[in-house]
This record gives sequence, C-alpha cells and structure tokens, in this order.
Amino acid sequence: MTDSHSAMNLSRERGAWSTTGYLMLVLFLVLLAWTVWHVVAFAGSEPLDTEVFGFLVTPGLAVLALILISSGFYMLQPNTAAAITLFGSYRGTDRHAGLRWVWPWMGKAKISVRANNLISDKIKVNDLRGNPIEMAAQIVWRVVDTAQALFDVDDYRSFVSVQVEAAIRTIGSRYPYDDFEHQEVTLRGNHDQVGAELRTELQARLAVAGITVDECGFTHLAYAQEIAGAMLRRQQAQAVVAARKTLVEGAVGMVEMALDMLSEKNVVELDDERRAAMVSNLMVVLCGERDTQPVVNTGTLYT
Repeated sequence: MTDSHSAMNLSRERGAWSTTGYLMLVLFLVLLAWTVWHVVAFAGSEPLDTEVFGFLVTPGLAVLALILISSGFYMLQPNTAAAITLFGSYRGTDRHAGLRWVWPWMGKAKISVRANNLISDKIKVNDLRGNPIEMAAQIVWRVVDTAQALFDVDDYRSFVSVQVEAAIRTIGSRYPYDDFEHQEVTLRGNHDQVGAELRTELQARLAVAGITVDECGFTHLAYAQEIAGAMLRRQQAQAVVAARKTLVEGAVGMVEMALDMLSEKNVVELDDERRAAMVSNLMVVLCGERDTQPVVNTGTLYT
C-alpha cells in the first residue's frame, strides 16, 4: 500500500518552471543579427592566418547558442497544457497559453484540458431481473490532472471509453428496467437518480487517470430486440389489469353508495336475492366496455 501511494504522489500535477517565449525570441533575434553581422564582417576583411581561428570560434559558439535557444520554444493554445520532463522524470506542468520557453533538454508532452463529449455505443446489459436491455450514455469529461492522465494510464482516451462501458454495465445490472407498480427505483422511471449514480460510478473509476465527469445521462434505453415484443405485450397486459382494478374499485364504491342511499331514504325494500341482482346489474353497467341497453320493467318488482 505504501509503494502504491508513493507512486500516486509522484504523478500528482504540479507547476513547472518555464518562462515567456517572447523575451527569449528577442534574445534569439539579437544573437542571430550579431552572428550574421560578424560573418559578413569576417568575409569582407583580410584577417591574418593567426586570427582566422578566433573569428571562426565565436560565430560557431553563437550558432550553437541559437540552436539551443530555438529548441526550447513551444506554443500552448488556450485550455492546453504541457507536461515537462527531464530524462523521463516528471518536472511539472505548464498551463500558460502563448509562446513559452524551457531549457532545450527538457521534454514537452502537450495535452488538452478542454471538455470532451463522448457518446457510447449501444451495449446489451442484463438488468436486475435478468432481462436483456440496450443502453447507451452521453458523457462530458475533461482532464484535471495532466500528470495522472499521461503517466498513470497508458492511453487516457481509451481508458475513458473502457470505463464508461464498464460503468454502464454496472448501473444497468443494479436496477430493473421497469416496475409498473412504481415501488422500486428503475432505469426507465428514475432517470435523474440513476444518471447521478452513473456519474458517481464514473468519477470513482476515472479518478486514477486524473479525469472528472461534468455531465452524463442515458441517450438510449430499451429492451433488447429479442424480447421487446414480449415485454410490450406484458406491459399492455399490466396496464389493462391496472385499469380494470381501478374500474372495479370505483364501481364497487358506486354500488355501495347506491344501495346505502336507497336504504337510507327508504326508496325500496330489497331482499338479499334482489339486492344481489341489483348489484350484478350495476356492476355490468359500470364495468362494461359497451353502452348498455336499458330494459323498462312495466310490471311489479318481482315480475
């Protein structure tokens, strides 16, 4: 554990020494102009043989200095950083935009810290109840620690793609796709809650690469094609059962209210048999899907 934590500490981002490149550019131009002037002056003169070596050494050193200065220049666009290394050792990160300069023997690895948008491929996942479903998500991510992104994982972009798929599979198997009675947290019915949990899962997985997730959500969520038809019929059946249940509960309440009002106001006295017949007739009227045809009784109550 100690070695692991030490390795992680070495990869934490820190500021690197660098300077503005414009000052070094002025120095480069001045030295270049002096070198050209010196060569031209040497070519137009008639130096002695003993003075030739001295004339050649000075421009040679100037050219070497020009090569070293030019090797230290690099340009950074806005929201771009450069990790500075020295013979493979991480020395810090430069986040200043514009023309920059470091010692020419320092390595420079540029990396974007802009927001990236990723839409995952549709993947097939078994939900909590074992039903195969198709899922896809949209992720907005960005690099917050350049050292971890460059040195703690081999390819941070491929790492993001793999971890996104793994997180989707984890969240998809944690909840059922749907619950008609709305008694459970479901993938289809609790988008905000499940999306927040997906973001938390991704944050934990991508932290090792110095990447944060700004936003995520599902772009596709459906039953797999092989069971889509059967699940649709199941949902339709559940909807019909729920509608019938509500209809029967309402009809029973109305029948009960009608019988109570008839008894309370002494409109008619009904024995058990006639009460049962009236209940049956009322239930047929209230629960039937077609309009009923009334039958007018012109005789007595019992004929």
